[in-house]
Amino acid sequence: MRYLITSALPYINGIKHLGNLVGSMLPADVYARFLRQEGEEVLYICATDEHGTPAEIAALEEGLEVAEFCKRQYERQASIYQQFNLSFDYFGRTSSDEQKELTQYFYQSLDEQGFIEERETSQVYSIADQRFLPDRYVEGTCPNCGYDRARGDQCENCTKLLSPTDLIEPRSAISGSTDVEVRKSRHLFLRLDQLSDDVRGWVDAQTDWPNLTRSIAYKWLDEGLQSRGITRDLKWGVPVPKDGFEDKVFYVWFDAPIGYVSATKAWGEETGADWKSWWYDADGVNYTQFMAKDNLPFHTIMWPATILGTREPWKMANYIKGFNWLNYYGGKFSTSSKRGVFLDQALEIAPADYWRYMLMASAPESADSAFTWEQFQTKVNKELADNFGNFINRILKFTASRFGNELPAGGEPGEAEAELEKTCEEKVAGLRSHLQNMEFRKATETLNALWSAGNQYIDIRAPWTLFKQDKDEAAVVIRTCVNLIRLYAIAAAPFIPATAQQLFDALQLTEAERNSSMSAATDLIILKAGRAFEVPPVLFQKIDDDRVAELKAQYGGD
Repeated sequence: MRYLITSALPYINGIKHLGNLVGSMLPADVYARFLRQEGEEVLYICATDEHGTPAEIAALEEGLEVAEFCKRQYERQASIYQQFNLSFDYFGRTSSDEQKELTQYFYQSLDEQGFIEERETSQVYSIADQRFLPDRYVEGTCPNCGYDRARGDQCENCTKLLSPTDLIEPRSAISGSTDVEVRKSRHLFLRLDQLSDDVRGWVDAQTDWPNLTRSIAYKWLDEGLQSRGITRDLKWGVPVPKDGFEDKVFYVWFDAPIGYVSATKAWGEETGADWKSWWYDADGVNYTQFMAKDNLPFHTIMWPATILGTREPWKMANYIKGFNWLNYYGGKFSTSSKRGVFLDQALEIAPADYWRYMLMASAPESADSAFTWEQFQTKVNKELADNFGNFINRILKFTASRFGNELPAGGEPGEAEAELEKTCEEKVAGLRSHLQNMEFRKATETLNALWSAGNQYIDIRAPWTLFKQDKDEAAVVIRTCVNLIRLYAIAAAPFIPATAQQLFDALQLTEAERNSSMSAATDLIILKAGRAFEVPPVLFQKIDDDRVAELKAQYGGD
């Protein structure tokens, strides 16, 4: 079995926030790293989502051509993700030639199967802006829940899919002008109504999906699928290969998911790999998607309908891991509202591993979760610094000061070591199970419990006391603990890879010793007497109360 992993494509209009990271890219990365560690063949694909009006407007505001704006933003985002150690096998762009080719191919396949129709539509035109307004650039009051900042494509409050003409008191999101009118324009529509039974049959078969994913899929199916426009009056996007549509492009909701396929194609062309075997007639591929809940309707309904409508054997998701919101002091993290902490800011505050661990420990899996600076402080200080980092610091510093920078010889493991190894095997089995099931909060809790086991062991065995009484027995404890540090580094590597790499280097491990699976690393006698090591710098710096107060003042945490 091969494993294909995709995370929701981050939009091009600026650096993303912590909510974007925890809701898609980071859990996908942890899962990909774990599977690779288990010896599986993994392909982790992502890309920037570059089409649509937001990109046009952002480029206009910066005085750039939209293509140049997107190129710059792509490079900025790619750099940030690299600094967060996201291990994409390929990070592509939806403005690529591969995207144009495949989007037009999917459209033509749907058209040949009779699932495309042309209609005259009523669209909102802003007289003040002198342009048709795409759905998301019309704002107003949601007719379903009364939210007064609903967009014309979807209400982010109740998640109901909308049309701009559904909104009460519509206005331009570009200028705020209410001087808008409805004008006629011809567009192409995907006949979702005709594909509803196909989609429902597919969703019915996905019995192991998370409750969040299934509930949102059935919500849309039960409300009844309607034909949905796939073209827009824009210049920036994939051109529509149809006479009379030369001044239109494909709507971003239609072309964006195709970015998973086009990025894989670009990866194949760059590496010489057989990209299509991952997507076409790919029965030997297990495909998992990661995204926040606002993307679930498009990935459980719209994108599957697109694939099913081609009547071709394109790969569909085996599992869709949906996440709830990460909230920030009373509201969800938001790019448009500039609420929360953005990824470039986060890296200025603390190293990437601090954030990776804290976010996975707080992942909004079963319900929305709240970010607070006090929570960040607790996770860093108590779990990373005290429970994990302090154990490593105490053991390696003590060993270097008493025995030098090599593992000491003498003594044989006894009952305490056997009990520790058994505990480690149990904790690692639990950790592996949680990661296989994509239960990230439970996985970090189990990882923390594994770290606690080592602290409990040295509290009982007290090598600093043994050293004065029985150096051979102290040597046994030291060798066991250094092997335990190797296990900790391997077990933590999917979550905090930079820290794991520091420990691999400090222990001077071979490639084989670094690349062990977690379960194999529970053997606590692999590193023998005489093995050299170095004492690494302190792994985690604590965050004091004054710093928390500064961060709350700077980023609005009240």
